[in-house]
Amino acid sequence: MALNVKFAIARNLRDERHCSTEFPMSVTVKVAEAKAHLSELLARVEAGEEVIISRGNDPVARLSRVKKDNELSALIAEVRAARMRAKPVSNDEILDWKREGQRF
Repeated sequence: MALNVKFAIARNLRDERHCSTEFPMSVTVKVAEAKAHLSELLARVEAGEEVIISRGNDPVARLSRVKKDNELSALIAEVRAARMRAKPVSNDEILDWKREGQRF
């Protein structure tokens, strides 16, 4: 049976302990299946899905995406700090800079 079909079956057949309140948007797989399809599981985790690895019917591990520091937020903060340090620029200066590269 293909892994995608097994995931669909696992989602539909989870017992009460594995309902979405305990593990939101998760897929439960057995240890042997996780070993055999680790690359595919990691791709699903990278896409935002959570994978629960179980031994029998008991969950023993959870694979979830590692939250990285938001690089965009750091960049925005850096630009804002640079703007605060910069001296104000007048409209005339901006127009001079614009005309500077023009040929008449």
